Amino acid sequence: MQKADALNMISAGYIADYGFDMIDSFDTDNILFSVLNSNVELKTLLTGGIYPQGERPLNSNREDICVNTINLTQEYIPQSGTSNVNIYVADKKLKIEGQEQYIPNRKRLKLLAKATMQALSSGTEQGLQFWISNQNVIREQSINQHYINLRIEWQNFKK
Repeated sequence: MQKADALNMISAGYIADYGFDMIDSFDTDNILFSVLNSNVELKTLLTGGIYPQGERPLNSNREDICVNTINLTQEYIPQSGTSNVNIYVADKKLKIEGQEQYIPNRKRLKLLAKATMQALSSGTEQGLQFWISNQNVIREQSINQHYINLRIEWQNFKK
C-alpha cells in the first residue's frame, strides 16, 4: 500500500489517525483487505469475494478470502500483532469404495494460496511490516469446504 492510499483511508475513516501512527485491529484488517482487493489477478481467480471478519456470506459455497486480526499490542515501538487470511474452497465430491466423500480441492487451494501470498508480498508501507509466518490447511466439515489459513505477523515501527 502506498502512503497516499493510507492517507486516503485515514481521511475516509477506515484507518484511525492517532497522531503517532499507532494502528488498531480495524486498521490491520483494512490494510490486508485493501492489499488483496486491489490485486486484479487474485480477484480474477476467485469465484467469490474478499471480506473482513464476519462479512462472508453465510453458507457461501464460493471461493472466498476472509481477513481478521487475532491480536495487536497496544504498547508502542514496536507494536506487533497477528492476523489471519483464510482462503475458502469448496470440497470435491468423490465416490471412494462406494461411499460419497468430500475431499479438499488441492489444486484450487494451492493456486489461490500462491496468488494470495504473491499479493500479500507486494503490500508494503514504510515503518509497517507484515509477513506470512505460517500456512495450514483446515477442514470446515459443516459446509464441505477446506481453507488455507495464512498467519500474518505485524510490526509497526512508525514514530
